[in-house]
Amino acid sequence: MTKILVLANNDVGLYKFRKELLHELMRLNHIVYISLPNGVFVEKLIEIGCKYIETPIDRRGTNPIRDLKLLKKYYEIIKKIKPDVILTYTIKPNIYGGIASRITKTPYLVNITGLGTAIESAGLLQKVLLKLYKTSLKNADCIFFQNKENKDLFSKKDIVNNNSRMLPGSGVNINEFEYQDYPIDDKTIEFLYIGRIMKDKGVNELFDAAAIIKENYSNVHFNLIGDFEEDYKDKVQNLEKRGIVKYHGMQKDVRPFITKSHAIILPSYHEGTSNVLLEAASTGRPIIASNVAGCRETFNEGISGFGFKVKDPHDLVKVLLRFIKLPYENKKAMGIAGRKKMIKDYSRFIVIDAYIEEINKVLHDKD
Repeated sequence: MTKILVLANNDVGLYKFRKELLHELMRLNHIVYISLPNGVFVEKLIEIGCKYIETPIDRRGTNPIRDLKLLKKYYEIIKKIKPDVILTYTIKPNIYGGIASRITKTPYLVNITGLGTAIESAGLLQKVLLKLYKTSLKNADCIFFQNKENKDLFSKKDIVNNNSRMLPGSGVNINEFEYQDYPIDDKTIEFLYIGRIMKDKGVNELFDAAAIIKENYSNVHFNLIGDFEEDYKDKVQNLEKRGIVKYHGMQKDVRPFITKSHAIILPSYHEGTSNVLLEAASTGRPIIASNVAGCRETFNEGISGFGFKVKDPHDLVKVLLRFIKLPYENKKAMGIAGRKKMIKDYSRFIVIDAYIEEINKVLHDKD
Protein backbone atom coordinates (compact mmCIF):
# COMPACT_ATOMS: atom_id res chain seq x y z
CA MET A 1 0.00 0.00 0.00
CA THR A 2 1.28 3.44 -0.91
CA LYS A 3 1.54 6.27 1.60
CA ILE A 4 0.35 9.80 0.89
CA LEU A 5 1.26 12.72 3.15
CA VAL A 6 -0.93 15.84 3.13
CA LEU A 7 0.51 19.13 4.43
CA ALA A 8 -2.02 21.86 5.23
CA ASN A 9 -2.29 24.89 7.49
CA ASN A 10 -5.69 24.21 9.07
CA ASP A 11 -8.22 21.46 9.70
CA VAL A 12 -11.32 23.40 8.63
CA GLY A 13 -10.33 23.81 4.99
CA LEU A 14 -8.94 20.29 4.73
CA TYR A 15 -12.15 18.74 6.02
CA LYS A 16 -14.70 20.98 4.36
CA PHE A 17 -13.09 21.22 0.93
CA ARG A 18 -10.94 18.09 0.58
CA LYS A 19 -12.56 15.29 2.58
CA GLU A 20 -13.96 13.76 -0.63
CA LEU A 21 -10.43 13.52 -2.07
CA LEU A 22 -9.14 11.96 1.17
CA HIS A 23 -12.02 9.45 1.07
CA GLU A 24 -11.21 8.53 -2.52
CA LEU A 25 -7.49 8.09 -1.78
CA MET A 26 -8.30 5.71 1.07
CA ARG A 27 -10.86 3.86 -1.09
CA LEU A 28 -8.01 3.26 -3.55
CA ASN A 29 -6.03 1.67 -0.68
CA HIS A 30 -3.62 4.54 -0.06
CA ILE A 31 -2.64 5.24 3.55
CA VAL A 32 -3.27 8.96 4.15
CA TYR A 33 -1.28 10.95 6.70
CA ILE A 34 -2.26 14.55 7.47
CA SER A 35 0.12 17.12 8.97
CA LEU A 36 -1.50 20.30 10.32
CA PRO A 37 -2.27 22.23 13.54
CA ASN A 38 -4.84 20.80 15.94
CA GLY A 39 -8.42 22.03 15.58
CA VAL A 40 -12.09 21.15 15.94
CA PHE A 41 -12.25 19.14 12.69
CA VAL A 42 -9.18 16.98 13.37
CA GLU A 43 -11.34 14.32 15.08
CA LYS A 44 -13.58 14.16 12.01
CA LEU A 45 -10.52 13.71 9.78
CA ILE A 46 -9.30 10.88 12.03
CA GLU A 47 -12.79 9.33 11.97
CA ILE A 48 -12.74 9.07 8.17
CA GLY A 49 -9.41 7.20 8.38
CA CYS A 50 -6.61 9.78 8.24
CA LYS A 51 -3.51 9.33 10.39
CA TYR A 52 -2.90 12.65 12.17
CA ILE A 53 0.44 14.34 12.86
CA GLU A 54 0.10 17.54 14.90
CA THR A 55 2.17 20.31 13.30
CA PRO A 56 1.94 23.86 14.68
CA ILE A 57 1.98 26.59 12.02
CA ASP A 58 2.03 30.36 12.52
CA ARG A 59 -0.25 31.05 9.55
CA ARG A 60 0.14 34.82 9.42
CA GLY A 61 3.56 35.26 11.02
CA THR A 62 6.73 36.19 9.15
CA ASN A 63 9.26 35.03 11.75
CA PRO A 64 12.01 33.19 9.79
CA ILE A 65 13.15 31.22 12.85
CA ARG A 66 9.66 29.77 13.35
CA ASP A 67 9.46 29.02 9.64
CA LEU A 68 12.80 27.17 9.77
CA LYS A 69 11.36 25.09 12.61
CA LEU A 70 8.45 24.22 10.33
CA LEU A 71 10.87 23.19 7.57
CA LYS A 72 12.75 20.99 10.08
CA LYS A 73 9.47 19.47 11.29
CA TYR A 74 8.41 18.63 7.72
CA TYR A 75 11.81 17.10 7.01
CA GLU A 76 11.55 14.89 10.12
CA ILE A 77 8.01 13.81 9.25
CA ILE A 78 8.99 12.86 5.70
CA LYS A 79 12.07 10.92 6.84
CA LYS A 80 9.98 9.01 9.39
CA ILE A 81 6.93 8.21 7.23
CA LYS A 82 8.69 7.85 3.86
CA PRO A 83 5.61 8.82 1.83
CA ASP A 84 5.30 7.89 -1.83
CA VAL A 85 3.64 11.24 -2.66
CA ILE A 86 3.20 14.53 -0.79
CA LEU A 87 0.27 16.90 -1.34
CA THR A 88 0.63 20.50 -0.13
CA TYR A 89 -1.92 23.30 0.30
CA THR A 90 -1.58 27.02 1.19
CA ILE A 91 1.55 29.18 1.32
CA LYS A 92 3.69 27.84 4.17
CA PRO A 93 3.06 24.13 3.53
CA ASN A 94 3.66 24.80 -0.18
CA ILE A 95 6.97 26.57 0.44
CA TYR A 96 8.48 24.65 3.36
CA GLY A 97 6.83 21.36 2.48
CA GLY A 98 8.08 21.81 -1.08
CA ILE A 99 11.65 22.46 0.08
CA ALA A 100 11.53 19.44 2.43
CA SER A 101 10.19 17.31 -0.43
CA ARG A 102 13.07 18.44 -2.67
CA ILE A 103 15.67 17.73 0.01
CA THR A 104 14.28 14.22 0.60
CA LYS A 105 13.69 13.63 -3.13
CA THR A 106 10.03 12.82 -2.51
CA PRO A 107 7.47 13.41 -5.31
CA TYR A 108 5.07 16.22 -4.47
CA LEU A 109 1.98 17.97 -5.85
CA VAL A 110 1.36 21.61 -4.93
CA ASN A 111 -1.93 23.52 -4.84
CA ILE A 112 -1.72 27.32 -5.09
CA THR A 113 -4.94 28.12 -3.21
CA GLY A 114 -4.30 31.86 -3.49
CA LEU A 115 -1.34 34.23 -3.31
CA GLY A 116 -2.09 35.97 -0.02
CA THR A 117 -1.67 39.61 0.92
CA ALA A 118 2.14 39.58 0.96
CA ILE A 119 2.45 38.44 -2.66
CA GLU A 120 -0.48 40.52 -3.91
CA SER A 121 1.22 43.64 -2.49
CA ALA A 122 4.47 44.67 -4.18
CA GLY A 123 7.40 45.01 -1.81
CA LEU A 124 10.34 43.24 -0.21
CA LEU A 125 8.22 40.48 1.34
CA GLN A 126 6.73 39.72 -2.06
CA LYS A 127 10.22 39.33 -3.57
CA VAL A 128 11.30 37.05 -0.72
CA LEU A 129 8.20 34.86 -0.98
CA LEU A 130 8.46 34.55 -4.77
CA LYS A 131 12.11 33.47 -4.43
CA LEU A 132 11.09 30.92 -1.80
CA TYR A 133 8.33 29.69 -4.09
CA LYS A 134 10.82 29.37 -6.96
CA THR A 135 13.05 27.24 -4.74
CA SER A 136 10.23 25.11 -3.35
CA LEU A 137 8.42 24.44 -6.64
CA LYS A 138 11.46 23.65 -8.76
CA ASN A 139 11.03 19.87 -8.60
CA ALA A 140 7.25 19.71 -8.10
CA ASP A 141 5.64 16.96 -10.14
CA CYS A 142 2.54 19.09 -10.66
CA ILE A 143 1.49 22.59 -9.58
CA PHE A 144 -2.26 23.15 -9.46
CA PHE A 145 -3.59 26.69 -9.90
CA GLN A 146 -7.10 27.88 -9.03
CA ASN A 147 -7.19 30.91 -11.30
CA LYS A 148 -5.41 32.06 -14.45
CA GLU A 149 -3.99 35.30 -12.97
CA ASN A 150 -2.06 33.38 -10.30
CA LYS A 151 -0.68 31.00 -12.92
CA ASP A 152 0.29 33.88 -15.23
CA LEU A 153 2.19 35.63 -12.43
CA PHE A 154 4.18 32.48 -11.59
CA SER A 155 4.91 31.92 -15.29
CA LYS A 156 6.03 35.53 -15.73
CA LYS A 157 8.39 35.19 -12.74
CA ASP A 158 9.74 31.96 -14.25
CA ILE A 159 8.58 29.95 -11.23
CA VAL A 160 6.60 27.38 -13.23
CA ASN A 161 6.86 26.02 -16.74
CA ASN A 162 4.87 23.17 -18.24
CA ASN A 163 4.41 21.18 -15.00
CA SER A 164 1.22 23.01 -14.02
CA ARG A 165 -2.49 22.66 -14.64
CA MET A 166 -5.69 24.51 -13.81
CA LEU A 167 -8.34 23.38 -11.33
CA PRO A 168 -11.84 24.80 -10.76
CA GLY A 169 -10.80 25.92 -7.28
CA SER A 170 -11.39 23.20 -4.70
CA GLY A 171 -14.62 22.39 -6.52
CA VAL A 172 -17.93 22.10 -4.69
CA ASN A 173 -19.77 19.04 -3.45
CA ILE A 174 -22.95 19.52 -5.47
CA ASN A 175 -24.73 16.84 -3.42
CA GLU A 176 -23.86 18.31 -0.03
CA PHE A 177 -24.70 21.82 -1.30
CA GLU A 178 -27.78 20.79 -3.24
CA TYR A 179 -30.22 23.19 -4.83
CA GLN A 180 -32.61 24.81 -2.35
CA ASP A 181 -35.81 26.59 -3.36
CA TYR A 182 -35.40 30.34 -3.51
CA PRO A 183 -36.91 32.20 -0.51
CA ILE A 184 -40.61 32.79 -1.15
CA ASP A 185 -40.69 36.17 0.59
CA ASP A 186 -39.13 38.93 -1.51
CA LYS A 187 -40.39 41.82 0.60
CA THR A 188 -37.43 41.40 2.93
CA ILE A 189 -34.03 40.96 1.23
CA GLU A 190 -31.44 38.90 3.11
CA PHE A 191 -27.82 39.39 2.03
CA LEU A 192 -25.18 37.05 3.46
CA TYR A 193 -21.41 37.39 3.94
CA ILE A 194 -19.44 34.27 4.90
CA GLY A 195 -15.72 34.62 5.62
CA ARG A 196 -13.11 35.81 8.05
CA ILE A 197 -13.84 39.29 9.38
CA MET A 198 -10.71 40.98 8.07
CA LYS A 199 -9.67 43.88 5.84
CA ASP A 200 -8.56 41.80 2.84
CA LYS A 201 -11.99 40.20 2.62
CA GLY A 202 -13.40 43.67 1.92
CA VAL A 203 -15.41 44.00 5.14
CA ASN A 204 -14.77 47.76 5.39
CA GLU A 205 -16.38 48.29 1.99
CA LEU A 206 -19.22 45.95 2.93
CA PHE A 207 -19.91 47.86 6.16
CA ASP A 208 -19.86 51.21 4.34
CA ALA A 209 -22.21 49.97 1.64
CA ALA A 210 -24.56 48.34 4.17
CA ALA A 211 -24.83 51.62 6.11
CA ILE A 212 -25.77 53.51 2.92
CA ILE A 213 -28.36 50.91 1.85
CA LYS A 214 -29.96 50.76 5.30
CA GLU A 215 -30.64 54.52 5.22
CA ASN A 216 -33.30 53.94 2.55
CA TYR A 217 -34.13 50.24 2.75
CA SER A 218 -35.08 49.09 6.22
CA ASN A 219 -36.31 45.80 4.70
CA VAL A 220 -32.78 44.86 3.56
CA HIS A 221 -30.71 42.86 6.04
CA PHE A 222 -26.97 42.13 6.04
CA ASN A 223 -25.95 38.89 7.77
CA LEU A 224 -22.34 38.02 8.69
CA ILE A 225 -20.81 34.62 9.44
CA GLY A 226 -17.16 34.06 10.35
CA ASP A 227 -14.37 34.44 12.88
CA PHE A 228 -12.69 37.71 13.73
CA GLU A 229 -9.28 37.47 12.07
CA GLU A 230 -8.43 41.05 12.98
CA ASP A 231 -9.64 43.65 15.49
CA TYR A 232 -13.19 44.14 14.18
CA LYS A 233 -15.22 42.93 17.15
CA ASP A 234 -16.06 46.38 18.55
CA LYS A 235 -16.91 47.73 15.10
CA VAL A 236 -19.25 44.85 14.32
CA GLN A 237 -20.94 45.17 17.73
CA ASN A 238 -21.47 48.89 17.06
CA LEU A 239 -22.92 48.15 13.61
CA GLU A 240 -25.27 45.59 15.21
CA LYS A 241 -26.50 48.14 17.76
CA ARG A 242 -27.26 50.52 14.89
CA GLY A 243 -29.19 47.78 13.09
CA ILE A 244 -26.86 47.77 10.05
CA VAL A 245 -25.63 44.17 10.28
CA LYS A 246 -26.49 40.96 12.12
CA TYR A 247 -23.49 38.89 13.24
CA HIS A 248 -24.04 35.14 13.60
CA GLY A 249 -20.54 34.13 14.72
CA MET A 250 -18.70 31.12 13.34
CA GLN A 251 -21.01 28.36 12.07
CA LYS A 252 -20.08 24.70 11.54
CA ASP A 253 -22.84 24.39 8.94
CA VAL A 254 -23.56 27.43 6.76
CA ARG A 255 -26.18 25.72 4.59
CA PRO A 256 -29.26 26.91 6.54
CA PHE A 257 -28.01 30.50 6.30
CA ILE A 258 -27.37 30.23 2.56
CA THR A 259 -30.85 28.75 2.09
CA LYS A 260 -32.49 31.74 3.81
CA SER A 261 -30.50 34.31 1.84
CA HIS A 262 -31.42 36.01 -1.43
CA ALA A 263 -27.78 36.56 -2.48
CA ILE A 264 -24.28 36.15 -1.11
CA ILE A 265 -21.78 39.04 -1.02
CA LEU A 266 -17.99 38.74 -1.15
CA PRO A 267 -16.04 42.03 -1.52
CA SER A 268 -12.65 40.24 -1.24
CA TYR A 269 -9.43 41.88 -2.48
CA HIS A 270 -8.02 38.55 -3.73
CA GLU A 271 -8.88 34.84 -3.76
CA GLY A 272 -7.58 31.57 -5.15
CA THR A 273 -11.12 30.52 -5.97
CA SER A 274 -13.74 31.34 -3.37
CA ASN A 275 -15.26 28.19 -1.87
CA VAL A 276 -17.98 30.32 -0.28
CA LEU A 277 -19.16 31.54 -3.68
CA LEU A 278 -19.13 28.02 -5.12
CA GLU A 279 -21.22 26.71 -2.24
CA ALA A 280 -23.73 29.56 -2.50
CA ALA A 281 -24.08 29.16 -6.27
CA SER A 282 -24.48 25.40 -5.91
CA THR A 283 -27.33 26.06 -3.46
CA GLY A 284 -28.97 28.28 -6.08
CA ARG A 285 -28.15 31.73 -4.77
CA PRO A 286 -26.97 34.69 -6.88
CA ILE A 287 -23.44 35.99 -6.31
CA ILE A 288 -22.44 39.61 -5.71
CA ALA A 289 -18.65 39.75 -5.64
CA SER A 290 -15.67 41.99 -6.31
CA ASN A 291 -14.36 41.75 -9.85
CA VAL A 292 -11.08 40.04 -8.96
CA ALA A 293 -9.48 36.73 -9.91
CA GLY A 294 -10.95 33.91 -7.87
CA CYS A 295 -14.34 35.61 -7.66
CA ARG A 296 -15.24 36.70 -11.19
CA GLU A 297 -14.89 33.17 -12.59
CA THR A 298 -17.56 31.78 -10.26
CA PHE A 299 -20.47 33.60 -11.91
CA ASN A 300 -21.60 34.87 -15.31
CA GLU A 301 -22.15 38.63 -15.21
CA GLY A 302 -25.84 39.51 -15.20
CA ILE A 303 -26.81 35.84 -15.50
CA SER A 304 -25.85 34.22 -12.19
CA GLY A 305 -24.35 37.20 -10.40
CA PHE A 306 -23.04 40.76 -10.45
CA GLY A 307 -19.47 42.01 -10.11
CA PHE A 308 -18.30 45.34 -8.72
CA LYS A 309 -15.04 47.28 -8.50
CA VAL A 310 -12.77 46.02 -5.75
CA LYS A 311 -12.26 48.39 -2.78
CA ASP A 312 -15.12 50.59 -4.03
CA PRO A 313 -18.08 50.74 -1.61
CA HIS A 314 -20.00 53.12 -3.90
CA ASP A 315 -19.85 50.68 -6.80
CA LEU A 316 -20.96 47.95 -4.40
CA VAL A 317 -23.95 50.12 -3.43
CA LYS A 318 -24.88 50.51 -7.12
CA VAL A 319 -24.81 46.75 -7.63
CA LEU A 320 -26.78 46.07 -4.44
CA LEU A 321 -29.47 48.54 -5.56
CA ARG A 322 -29.54 46.90 -8.97
CA PHE A 323 -30.14 43.53 -7.34
CA ILE A 324 -32.71 44.83 -4.86
CA LYS A 325 -34.77 46.33 -7.71
CA LEU A 326 -34.70 43.15 -9.81
CA PRO A 327 -38.07 41.37 -10.15
CA TYR A 328 -38.38 38.29 -7.92
CA GLU A 329 -38.37 35.86 -10.86
CA ASN A 330 -35.11 37.34 -12.17
CA LYS A 331 -33.41 36.84 -8.82
CA LYS A 332 -34.62 33.26 -8.70
CA ALA A 333 -33.45 32.64 -12.29
CA MET A 334 -29.96 33.90 -11.42
CA GLY A 335 -29.76 31.30 -8.66
CA ILE A 336 -30.84 28.51 -11.02
CA ALA A 337 -28.23 29.63 -13.58
CA GLY A 338 -25.55 29.55 -10.88
CA ARG A 339 -26.48 26.00 -9.90
CA LYS A 340 -26.20 24.86 -13.52
CA LYS A 341 -22.76 26.49 -13.80
CA MET A 342 -21.53 24.66 -10.70
CA ILE A 343 -22.70 21.27 -11.99
CA LYS A 344 -21.05 21.86 -15.37
CA ASP A 345 -17.77 23.52 -14.40
CA TYR A 346 -17.11 23.25 -10.67
CA SER A 347 -18.06 19.79 -9.42
CA ARG A 348 -15.54 18.54 -6.84
CA PHE A 349 -15.25 15.30 -8.80
CA ILE A 350 -13.34 17.26 -11.47
CA VAL A 351 -10.71 18.13 -8.83
CA ILE A 352 -10.57 14.59 -7.45
CA ASP A 353 -10.07 13.12 -10.94
CA ALA A 354 -7.20 15.56 -11.61
CA TYR A 355 -5.45 14.59 -8.37
CA ILE A 356 -5.87 10.85 -8.96
CA GLU A 357 -4.49 11.26 -12.49
CA GLU A 358 -1.38 13.12 -11.27
CA ILE A 359 -0.81 10.74 -8.34
CA ASN A 360 -1.03 7.75 -10.69
CA LYS A 361 1.55 9.38 -12.98
CA VAL A 362 3.95 9.76 -10.05
CA LEU A 363 3.42 6.19 -8.85
CA HIS A 364 3.82 4.84 -12.39
CA ASP A 365 7.11 6.73 -12.80
CA LYS A 366 8.40 5.28 -9.51
CA ASP A 367 7.76 1.69 -10.60
